[in-house]
Amino acid sequence: FTVAVFLFLYSYAVSSKIEPFYKGGKVQISKDEKYIFCTCGSRVNVLEISTGKIIHCVEHDDQEDITSFALSCDDEMLVTASRALLLKQWDWRQANCTRSWRAIHTVPVASMTFDSTSTLLATGGCDGTIKLWDVVKQYCTHNLKGSSGVVHLVQFHPNTDLLQLFSSSLDCGIRIWDLRSSQCVSVLQSHYSAVTSLSFSPDGNTMVSSGRDKICTVWDLKTRKAKRTVPVYEAVEGVVILPGSTDLTEIGVKSKDLHFITAGSKGVLRVWEASTARCVYTQTLPSTLPSASEEDENDNPRSLTYLFHLPASARLATVTAEHNILLYQLPALTTQQQFVGYSDEVLDVKFLGKGDSHIVVATNSCQLKVFELLTNSCQILYGHTDTVLTLDVFKKGSLFASCAKDRSVRVWHMDSDSGQVRCVAQGSGHTNAVGSIACSRMKASFVATGSQDCTVKVWDLPADCSAEGGIRQLTARATEKAHDKDVNSVAVSPNDKLLASGSQDRTAKLWSLTGEGTVGLLGVFRGHRRGVWAVCFSPVDQVLATTSADGTAKLWSLQDFSCLKTFEGHDASVLKVIFVSRGTQLLTSGSDGLVKLWTIKTNECVKTLDAHQDKVWGLHASRKDDKMVTGSADSNITVWSDVTEIEMAEEQAKQEDQILKQQELSNLLHGKKYLKALGLAISLDQPHTVLTVIKAIREGENSSELLEKTLLKLRQDQKESLLRYCVVWNTNARNCLNAQAVLQVLLTHLPPEELLQYQGARSHLEGLIPYTERHMQRIGRLLQASMFLNYMWQKMRVAGAPSSNRVIFEKLKSILVTRGQRFAIGEALSVCAKNTPPPPASGICRKYQCFCYLKN
Repeated sequence: FTVAVFLFLYSYAVSSKIEPFYKGGKVQISKDEKYIFCTCGSRVNVLEISTGKIIHCVEHDDQEDITSFALSCDDEMLVTASRALLLKQWDWRQANCTRSWRAIHTVPVASMTFDSTSTLLATGGCDGTIKLWDVVKQYCTHNLKGSSGVVHLVQFHPNTDLLQLFSSSLDCGIRIWDLRSSQCVSVLQSHYSAVTSLSFSPDGNTMVSSGRDKICTVWDLKTRKAKRTVPVYEAVEGVVILPGSTDLTEIGVKSKDLHFITAGSKGVLRVWEASTARCVYTQTLPSTLPSASEEDENDNPRSLTYLFHLPASARLATVTAEHNILLYQLPALTTQQQFVGYSDEVLDVKFLGKGDSHIVVATNSCQLKVFELLTNSCQILYGHTDTVLTLDVFKKGSLFASCAKDRSVRVWHMDSDSGQVRCVAQGSGHTNAVGSIACSRMKASFVATGSQDCTVKVWDLPADCSAEGGIRQLTARATEKAHDKDVNSVAVSPNDKLLASGSQDRTAKLWSLTGEGTVGLLGVFRGHRRGVWAVCFSPVDQVLATTSADGTAKLWSLQDFSCLKTFEGHDASVLKVIFVSRGTQLLTSGSDGLVKLWTIKTNECVKTLDAHQDKVWGLHASRKDDKMVTGSADSNITVWSDVTEIEMAEEQAKQEDQILKQQELSNLLHGKKYLKALGLAISLDQPHTVLTVIKAIREGENSSELLEKTLLKLRQDQKESLLRYCVVWNTNARNCLNAQAVLQVLLTHLPPEELLQYQGARSHLEGLIPYTERHMQRIGRLLQASMFLNYMWQKMRVAGAPSSNRVIFEKLKSILVTRGQRFAIGEALSVCAKNTPPPPASGICRKYQCFCYLKN
């Protein structure tokens, strides 16, 4: 039979992070369609599309916000502009700034673009001027004046032979600049609001412009006249002319005429036929999300701010007002990937799916976000109409429940094959925000909720709630006025027979779920000094864990409701608690941004994890206990892996290596190979071992020469370490002679210039001086004491004493000088006793009287 070895958890390490990478501003996709560039304050983040990871980041040293940036068409060069009026050129793959220059604009740069040759850079400023830069020869080639207000759009004509630049500013016109003459050759007037984007046909003869005045205009660039104005009935932020060579019948393109696609305030993509000004296709929204009305279009969170065409992969990319980036596959416009640029405050997070492959996140919004951990691709779930507050997952991991400020409860199901999530049930009945929810543990039979209306409800789930069909209605089988204040947390016991609740009224309560249609109170846990934030049942013992705003976590007995243990360590409110390691350890998270791992038996905090800058609201462990996930108010979601076994293996390997080196050191000392021994001891960074080697050298014959020869053969870094050790040794009277011997060699044979180049040499030498002076004073006092001893010896010499007394005296004198006055008396007495016959019974010998006199 096999015996399972159980290990306590001792450490976690960050395995991946989902953090904000886009907070509004410009977005650009590389020409090879592998990377997304987006602004985030003073940084430009580079997101790899295939993995969803931030692989590069460039940041201005002055921490000034980046107002615009542009990536060259060959994907080699990135230029950024900041509020400090500086332009910086980057090798973005190395995050290395290769060049920096003044923008000449008197106010920040609002827009930037490269031409197709990647040699000309155009910058549009808030001062109404446009400047062109030759980035190869590094000088300003044009200064174009005439625009009124902020130049928010600059774009080169795709045909480089024409040398034309298009721009738009607050006057709502589109200016065409001839770069040969540096003159504005035409102003295209059609829009009555800001022009947001331009799209050119492949032959360069036709252009479509979009604006916030809810129209798109088709231009003939040969005649510079408007061919058609298309009313689109929404503020348009992006327009793309669809390629005529691709079969796009699935989205309504059934003729060879010019078609274009728009993205705007309604949050949907629409395809238009230019010749008839007719909408031939409208993207369908999720069934749970109503279309935006005329009144709330401006505040629609799904409104689109950018639209890009990725011709190589036949995809479209959009950016939403909520900072989400979506990739659609043509021709069917199916959602391929979705990245969340900014999650706001993370309120709860749970593992989800088979093998915990996904996480579901509640942020400070009415949508839920489901991330695939492998690619960071995200699904956004619509259904709640107000902020989602908390989540819980059923045992199998494919079904989970959520509750929100909209007073409702929703149950969601994830398809195990496609990974798609849909709402399968909903219920409402609370009279205030629902702040806590717990799912049944044994099977998906019910959910329990706690609300700010001070009640606890138990909701029965339909037996076939995961089956295909519409959204079923949940009914509450039991409602109980549970507390005097808000219910912050509820938990269901592993056998589904008990319910625990924690409240702002500083108590936790235990309820029975076995009654028909009722929830029976079994007992009250009292002891916290402030509101209870979380409750959690042990998976193996009859105990309950609670956390509170008083900064403690407590363990309670379910038998007599007494407090068994209190865990103190957080500096602020403890917000979440879970059991790990089969119920033998606790994980807690707090308002101090820390996650702590506790061993219950010893009350010891064995690890503190610090990866967040704000309250850690979300904390959940995987079913195998090998991972956990945390979510914080700093918008970061961190996935942690258990590295206990790895760290223990590393520690064991380190100890074995130390043992081998110690054995090698002993062999070297035994063989008197002092140079190798000293080098090995220094590499181990063990000052005491180095001191042992120094002592061994000094105890041999010709010690001074041997020490000098050995020390001078050391490398410079080894001499630096030796000087650092000498400072420590010199503080101890017992080791000062060895320190002084080493210093004598270093100071005698090394020039001062070389010594001062050593790291920390000045501070080391300053630390040596006061202790060296103290040792000199001590040796002076010892010398005086030895002279006094010499005088006493001469005056008290016994007539006819053996000549060996002089030898004894010399031994005594040497003891006083080398050992120090405090420790010398006892040793001197022992020398005298060994070399002098015992005193007669009738009296005491004069030598003993001498030492008694000295001792007294």
